[in-house]
Amino acid sequence: MKNVIREPESTRARLWRTCLLLVLSLHLAGCARPTPEQQLRDQFAALQRAVEQRRPADAMEGVAEDFSGPAGMDRAALHNLLRAQLLARDSVGVTTGRLDVSLQADTATVRFDALLTGAGRGRWLPDSAQSYRVITGWRREDDEWRLHYAEWQTGP
Repeated sequence: MKNVIREPESTRARLWRTCLLLVLSLHLAGCARPTPEQQLRDQFAALQRAVEQRRPADAMEGVAEDFSGPAGMDRAALHNLLRAQLLARDSVGVTTGRLDVSLQADTATVRFDALLTGAGRGRWLPDSAQSYRVITGWRREDDEWRLHYAEWQTGP
């Protein structure tokens, strides 16, 4: 066997190796899949954004085909309600309190308080604001969270 004497690693080589490890670590961290709760929170935020940006069709993408709401409301009725409210107002704002998320395998319940504001001719929303207590049910369909149930009541 031949004895190999290694010279101390140069500063430049150490810097290069450190940068390479850092880039690799960042790449692997970027590939990490979000947790189910984070995916649900992201879907919730996308739905909220779509409403505020007056895009009812985009908001409905996150709603399950068999959605059910108050007084027998189905998905079509929710879509019509959303469109009517957006057409009746120049702007709509949705401010939510803390989301209380409870996960159970491929289903979840999200409870929160919401303040809806609108400017324009009032119907469902007053021209100023109305607060609601909301309970929503979600389930995973094709690796996406879908809203399948909602109930709300006016809050204090």
